[in-house]
Amino acid sequence: MSNVVISVENLSKSYRLGQIGTGTFANDMKLWWAKARGKPNPLLRIGETDHGNHDGEDLWALKDVSFTVEQGEVMGIIGRNGAGKSTLLKILSRVTAPTSGKVKIKGRIASLLEVGTGFHPELTGRENVYLNGAILGMNRREIDRKFDEIVDFAGVEKFIDTPVKRFSSGMYVRLAFAVAAYLEPEILVVDEVLAVGDAEFQKKCLGKMGDVAKEGRTVLFVSHNMAAIASLTQQSLCMDGGRIVLMGSTSDAIEKYLKQTLGHANGSQSGYMNLSLLKRSPNIINPDAQFEWVCLLDGKENQSGIFFEGEPIVIQLGFRISRETHNLQFGFGVRNLELGVELFVTPSRTYYQAYAPGRYSVRMNLSPNYLRPGKYSVILKMFANGRRQETFGESVTFLVEKSRREDGEMGHERWRSGLLRFDFAWSDINNRRSQDA
Repeated sequence: MSNVVISVENLSKSYRLGQIGTGTFANDMKLWWAKARGKPNPLLRIGETDHGNHDGEDLWALKDVSFTVEQGEVMGIIGRNGAGKSTLLKILSRVTAPTSGKVKIKGRIASLLEVGTGFHPELTGRENVYLNGAILGMNRREIDRKFDEIVDFAGVEKFIDTPVKRFSSGMYVRLAFAVAAYLEPEILVVDEVLAVGDAEFQKKCLGKMGDVAKEGRTVLFVSHNMAAIASLTQQSLCMDGGRIVLMGSTSDAIEKYLKQTLGHANGSQSGYMNLSLLKRSPNIINPDAQFEWVCLLDGKENQSGIFFEGEPIVIQLGFRISRETHNLQFGFGVRNLELGVELFVTPSRTYYQAYAPGRYSVRMNLSPNYLRPGKYSVILKMFANGRRQETFGESVTFLVEKSRREDGEMGHERWRSGLLRFDFAWSDINNRRSQDA
């Protein structure tokens, strides 16, 4: 019999755009005064969009979301920015109320939604540990028993009696995660906040979340790090536009997510990018040659942004020469976007002849394609006349999907790992004993 600890039925959440309600009276007055004078929202951060001119418009952050999570399950939640992930977690954590729908939760829930969640800045680290424990319904004796483990995991022993308002964001997160994980909630909810910590601490957190799940507790994990999602979860939700677009195995959810992000990547879904529209490097002054476009083709010369592992990828580059150029050389590389790892950059041969001003193109054939399934970007470099002319770090993105070939015994997924895939020729197995005899 299944033991459901989280049940979500037809959950929806809407916000009224352009309305006063910032959380403080002072900010409400600033916003009201700006609106009265027809000025933009003074509280917006740089790069944020001002929705203040859309008074009365409804924004549906979640729409008809339904799913269940069983005890001991580690569920991943992935999606692009604005997909509704954080709103969903806030409702589950009872930070905000839904507009409609039902949420049923069995057991205590500990949430880590943003830096400093549940901490009072004027209290010390020690006082905040006991405060959070009390909020979770634990008595002082239970917290005493876990206190040393919490401090050791967070690595803030020297600062535990310092007000947390003086903590760095990394210290905040380390202590907050340790409190949430060690005070034994039945359900642990973790948002992208772990990205604030360093690589070593992220590794510790992933290991601890795995331990929490093995103890029979439930984990909801939101992250844009697909490697972390894949290593920790078996089942995931993929969200877009406030709805669940796929609920199933993590591998299927990641594939759906990557296709979503590819489709919103400045036309790269077709495998073509007009590089002349991108921002040029400020370090290169008066270049003799510049890239204009890049196009990705499959083995049949079809323009594409989706390829299968093992099949060729043809990269065609268009560039413009503004003055006579000698010793022309190109660099091509690939970056794994899920892990942020540059896999390789390889140079072309040097084109020694002189090239007059004009437009040119050049091709490079990546065959066979050794990339494992995932999302990648192209790295482009160009050198001429003894100096660097152009560099693009993430000019165009593309997907590599699982091979379409039926590999039989060699196709077992449990044997596949790593970032690159190679084909090897193995010899027959020889009986050394009979040969020696």
